Amino acid sequence: MAAKKGIGELLVRENLIEIDQLEEARKDQKRNGGRLTSALVRMGYVKDADLVEFLGAQYNVPTIDLRHFEIDPEAIKLVSKQICEKHSIIPVSKAGKSLVVAFSDLTNMIYVKDDLSLITRCKIEVVVASDVAIATAIEKYYDSGAKFDNIMHEMEDSEEAFEVAPGSQAEIVDNETGADDGPIIKFVNMMLAEAIKTKTSDIHVEPYEKRFRVRFRIDGRLVEKVQPPPGTANAITSRLKILSKMDISERRKPQDGRLKVRLKSGKEVDFRVNCTPVMFGEKVVLRLLDKSNLQVDLTKLGFDESQMKMFTEALKTPQGMILITGPTGSGKTTTIYSGLAELNNPGKNVSTAEDPVEFNLDGINQVQVNPLIGFTFADALRAFLRQDPEAIMVGEIRDLETASVAYKAASTGHLVVSTLHTNDASATVARLVDMGVEPYVVAEGTTLIIAQRLIRKVCPTCITDHKVPDEVLLDMGVAEDKLHEYTNIKRGEGCNDCQGTGTRGRVAIFEVMPFNAKVRESIIRGATPLEMKRAAVFEAGMITLRQSALLKLRDGQTTAEEVMHGSIKDDL
Repeated sequence: MAAKKGIGELLVRENLIEIDQLEEARKDQKRNGGRLTSALVRMGYVKDADLVEFLGAQYNVPTIDLRHFEIDPEAIKLVSKQICEKHSIIPVSKAGKSLVVAFSDLTNMIYVKDDLSLITRCKIEVVVASDVAIATAIEKYYDSGAKFDNIMHEMEDSEEAFEVAPGSQAEIVDNETGADDGPIIKFVNMMLAEAIKTKTSDIHVEPYEKRFRVRFRIDGRLVEKVQPPPGTANAITSRLKILSKMDISERRKPQDGRLKVRLKSGKEVDFRVNCTPVMFGEKVVLRLLDKSNLQVDLTKLGFDESQMKMFTEALKTPQGMILITGPTGSGKTTTIYSGLAELNNPGKNVSTAEDPVEFNLDGINQVQVNPLIGFTFADALRAFLRQDPEAIMVGEIRDLETASVAYKAASTGHLVVSTLHTNDASATVARLVDMGVEPYVVAEGTTLIIAQRLIRKVCPTCITDHKVPDEVLLDMGVAEDKLHEYTNIKRGEGCNDCQGTGTRGRVAIFEVMPFNAKVRESIIRGATPLEMKRAAVFEAGMITLRQSALLKLRDGQTTAEEVMHGSIKDDL
């Protein structure tokens, strides 16, 4: 282990910083408070990640990246927030009598370890993490573990107004805290308001045998926000069901509902709600439908210039099928509504069949299908064809009947836009054929297929330059003669704004497959998805999902990790 010296002296000794930089950092520390390491990072003398690696090597201690580590709630309970803030530490996991604790300052490690051993009665195992990451984790996990009454107190200033079904009555559930109790109402209101504030896409309310938790999906990543007492689970669930106009007495089968939140500012946000029975109660998932966050400007979605041209030209055609594909949560709704906004003008009759109608668009005839009463997508499509439409949007092609009617409409003078759940553009053709649509119908009736994903963007607050080795870029799919273009690669160091993750917000990547003669010929002769993809790339100029992600990497919008994990690798 290194001799007992301050971190600043160790960095100077190893020539990682200059002595005058150390003095400047100490002056900054005196002015602004905090730790010396924070001042060194803040002033740009050393990078956060490099500092962690240096300390781990100097003290022969393992490092940990808290951005990608789920901390054990049982470990958090053993050490107070005050001690963690005082020493810049946080307990991360517990196994038997061993407690793993992350430190950012190892100079007083021995004394702090002894104190922790006495407090926790555990053997302390040390790992090293960055100062910022530990501060972010303390804020996240100790706020999540706060007492329920304290959370209620913090919520009072954020309570918002909600629309509730007329005549709905709150009830006491299982002799526990009632859904009409003040703290429960405040908790639900604050939860919904906080989700809107943090641009959450989904809220997960989950009961387990011995705990009850609430998680938010932010930028595609689930983050635990709070653990209310397990005894409040039924009351909170009932409150959400009342607001969503569900039957609170029915707990044996799934229910769907919808609620509207009206903030004090006058802003209204809809939530699509699903309640499903699970082992220890009912899990509720709420999807936020915030129209103010709906980006309907095609130029701001993330299309490459050539992709944008293909899409806008397809939207101008009088007939044919445009398909938007991708998994759940890939941004298909935003893309399809952006296309509808392009079509929405007084000279066109545009109708949509949706399940559910997520956003109301003025000037477009939107229809909510309801399979429970026998009103399906296919039924809506048939009705539209008798109402003289120019363009039709079908929420999703789920079966052969819907696909057949949609392609019939696309071949008889109507522009049809719809969605499918597939991995990429060429796999969409295989999915339709497998569904029962004839290959020649797909080939002749389809104008364009767009596959998409969402990848995280580099946090603009803590963005910094990053060098990716040429070997890694080549393995990711960058052509050797294009390596010189990748000089603007960025990454985030991790800060409070991005909760230490280094990424904030998401951007779409696209694969736009135009149907030219070569692509149509490959479909009719029964080519494999890979052969179709090759025809689209080499004969029609298609940019694949991986290539689209690489362009975002080249331009400094995303990270190498996101490209590798958030896009499909090409096998051309």
